[in-house]
Amino acid sequence: MKGERSASPTPETAELARRLFADLRAAADGERAAQMAAYMRDQFRYLGVQTPARRKISRPFLNAAKKERLLDWDFVDVCWRAEEREFQYVAADYLRKVNRLLTVADLPRIRGLAVTKPWWDTVDSLNATVGSVVARSSEAHSCEGRELILKWARDESMWVRRLAIDHQLQRKESTDVELLSSIIEANLGSGEFFIDKAIGWALRDYSKTDPEWVRAFIAEHRRDMAALAVREASKYL
Repeated sequence: MKGERSASPTPETAELARRLFADLRAAADGERAAQMAAYMRDQFRYLGVQTPARRKISRPFLNAAKKERLLDWDFVDVCWRAEEREFQYVAADYLRKVNRLLTVADLPRIRGLAVTKPWWDTVDSLNATVGSVVARSSEAHSCEGRELILKWARDESMWVRRLAIDHQLQRKESTDVELLSSIIEANLGSGEFFIDKAIGWALRDYSKTDPEWVRAFIAEHRRDMAALAVREASKYL
């Protein structure tokens, strides 16, 4: 059952959001920030707040948002515009928390996040959210989500294509293998490291559920698959 969508948080949740921002900044650690930035090739600025601490600080706000069935895109946009990378991680955590409120109509906005300050960390953090939306669309006997994700598989942005490839990670028996196959086939021979890696991960993940299908896919497409993709896909075979 869908929750009600809301554009305006309650005063209590708005206060929790303000406190979240203040508490994250108060927890800044300059030494860790430098290390985290270096790991990401110094592309982004960090506060130096590691994942366990970030999630502990954000938990009251995220739980309140889920409880009141709030879908606050303004909050997401503010987090994504923030200079420090941790705020983009908070936005991704938030979208996963309220994912039941998201519909196919929200996917263009999620695409916008994927191409803004893009790197593997934020793009991959959107996988589960997109996967849930597309799956619910299919469960409702709608082809909208499926059609859109197939367009993403051929998007001009490498990061959107990566998101399409990996959006079904960990769906196990619920994986739409026809969709998985179509998306991967559209990206074979790209020559892009992050695309080849994503293909390998998608196949490796599904090999835990149906190794024979993955073996057959690799055998059929090996000529066009990058060595990296084959190596990653074959890890558990």
